[in-house]
Formats: sequence, structure tokens, C-alpha cells
Amino acid sequence: MMRLIFSIAVIALISVAMNAQAGNPNRGKELAQEVCASCHGMDGNLVLDDDYPKLGGQHADYLEFALKAYRSGDRDNELMSPFAEDLSDRDIRDLAAWYSRQEGLIDLRIR
Repeated sequence: MMRLIFSIAVIALISVAMNAQAGNPNRGKELAQEVCASCHGMDGNLVLDDDYPKLGGQHADYLEFALKAYRSGDRDNELMSPFAEDLSDRDIRDLAAWYSRQEGLIDLRIR
């Protein structure tokens, strides 16, 4: 019985730790509305021209990777780099959670 209780407690702790790393899409929506929407649209699907990629439906891990690269300077873009340099890790996770949950990109491997 003690093993069962211990196992349940471990699973619960792992679940909490995993969710702590997941972004908050509601907060991401708020952040996107403040800055990102003017170029990418609220849902990440505004296309002004080829310089503004669609973010809606993009994989969250890719969005996190790209924003961290803009922030660090590993990826240089005169428009994105200044916006990304002030983003915290939490901001990036939340934005990625918001945009990844929007309609947009289609994963052709599923078909």
C-alpha cells in the first residue's frame, strides 16, 4: 500500500513539474496583443509580405527556439531582435503556447 501511495505521489510531482514548463496560452495571447499582433496578426496568420512569417499553428518548441535565438543574437533580424531581447523565458513559453494552438500550418505528414 505504501508503494502505491509513493508511486502516486511521484507521478503527481512529475506532472506538476512538466506543467510548470508548459506555456500559458492565455498569457501568451495578452503578450501577443501588446506587440506581436501588429506584424503577425492576433492569431499569427496575418501576412503583410514574405518578411512576416505565419506563426499560427507552428510547433511550440520551434517558436521557443526561434525567439530565444533572436534574443541571444544567434539569429539576427533588424525587426525581431529588438522585440525578443526583452522577453523572459516565461514570455517565450507563453507566446509559443498561444501561437501553437492557433489554426495555421498544416502538418502534411498526417494525411
